Amino acid sequence: MDQNTQQLKAAYNEKGESISPVLPNEVKNFLIDIDGTICDDIPNEEPERMVTVLPYPDALNILNKWYDEGHVVTFFTSRTEEHRQVTEEWLNRNGFKYHGILFGKPRGGNYHWIDNHIVKATRFKGKFTDLVVEKHEIEVFKD
Repeated sequence: MDQNTQQLKAAYNEKGESISPVLPNEVKNFLIDIDGTICDDIPNEEPERMVTVLPYPDALNILNKWYDEGHVVTFFTSRTEEHRQVTEEWLNRNGFKYHGILFGKPRGGNYHWIDNHIVKATRFKGKFTDLVVEKHEIEVFKD
């Protein structure tokens, strides 16, 4: 059983029925992009560059810190399954700590994630740091 599964807590709806389990409030479930976020942006059409690209040092430090603090770190990438081996070898060689990798994220950006769980989005703007709280306007479903 992995760390993520061990931390999950039973949850129930207002009728007392079981629903999908949740992490404790103090544990964050980080979904981190790879290309253009923890290293230079490498398109899927140039996989040979995935072997030699250098990681962003601040990304490595912050992600490993979050992992060590007990948060769940999962990479969510537009790379395809055919890039799994080169991606895992690169992450391991460069010392990234993580719980899993999800391949096949849709390409092109402009993401709008709809979920029944709380989703917090943070746009990467060139440097990983500790997170701070800011208030911004968001789009929501009309009541």
